[in-house]
Amino acid sequence: MSYCLNPHCPKPENPHDVKFCRACGSKLLLKERYRAIKPIGQGGFGKTFLAVDEDKPSKPRCVIKQFYPQSQGTNTLAKAVELFNQEAVQLDELGKHPQIPELLAYFTQENRQYLVQEFIDGQNLAQKLAHRGAFNEIQIRQLLNDLLSVLQFCHARQVIHRDIKPENIILRESDRKLVLVDFGAAKSATGAALNQTGTSIGSPEYVAPEQMRGRAVFASDIYSLGATCVNLLTQRSPFDSYDTNNDTWVWQQYLKTPVSNQLSRILNKMLESIPIRRYQTVDEVLKDLNQQSQVAATPSISPKPIPQSPPNSPPAFVSPSPSQIDLELEQMKTQFLGSNKPQPHKIQASTPTSQPSSKNEIDKELEELKAKYLGNNNP
Repeated sequence: MSYCLNPHCPKPENPHDVKFCRACGSKLLLKERYRAIKPIGQGGFGKTFLAVDEDKPSKPRCVIKQFYPQSQGTNTLAKAVELFNQEAVQLDELGKHPQIPELLAYFTQENRQYLVQEFIDGQNLAQKLAHRGAFNEIQIRQLLNDLLSVLQFCHARQVIHRDIKPENIILRESDRKLVLVDFGAAKSATGAALNQTGTSIGSPEYVAPEQMRGRAVFASDIYSLGATCVNLLTQRSPFDSYDTNNDTWVWQQYLKTPVSNQLSRILNKMLESIPIRRYQTVDEVLKDLNQQSQVAATPSISPKPIPQSPPNSPPAFVSPSPSQIDLELEQMKTQFLGSNKPQPHKIQASTPTSQPSSKNEIDKELEELKAKYLGNNNP
């Protein structure tokens, strides 16, 4: 099939062997070689189509991005033009990396801008998560090692991606490598660009706080990658794994499988809200990640049981059981009086006559503490 790229065409589907749309008469081949087959995506700034390159004998698949902004505002339109042009420039510079789609063409036809790029055959990580369930530590470590090297390549060329999330990471079928896509939000970090407040771009769930204020830095990509890992480990939005009341991440409570303390520390440092406390470079993350000797020496963090509460209700307070209180009070008593157990190879000394009096007072105080804990539970 050939798909007409005229946004106003009443019937865009056509046979594969025609060169002009039967409904509106528009040209079906872009640059006399790229034929759209079907739409595969649409956003605020344009549409994306699966296509084939008719100019090559193997007719390889490719992706056509058509610039077609939905918003009509002057400022929004200008920003959309800037981002579309920017993606072409970034792909032209970065597309030589094997894990970044290559830019094949960039042109204007019938007053519409087009970008043609390499097609990546595979599912993105959001689709993988939906089909296969939560990732485990081994998968997260593989993901980090694979993608951090791609970020290293981008950052070395002064490019901040600014929109790292599961939907923009594709697991390529041919070699099982992760490919970073959608550089429409990418920004050059050269010169004065670093010191200027820009537009906040990216998916809010995965965006670093400073990027939300329009001041993205290299560490902003590290934050987004950390938030992506949290989503893959928990199957929850990063928003739902953050306690806003206490300004802290609580993703460990929602783990599907245990992770090591080492990985937990790495992710938490990637997710620091204050940029200076976060990893500043990809190299720092890789160094900590590959200190394998620590993994065996540290215990695992297991998923914590989560008390079920009604929707939109505050977390229920669970009172300690009497047996728990008895145990804690006994431990307090032991701290006051010392252990009564005989020590090996030692003769136990007789208790001084003053001890029972002191012990009785402590017993009395501990009983009062116990009564305070359990008093509210009595009918």
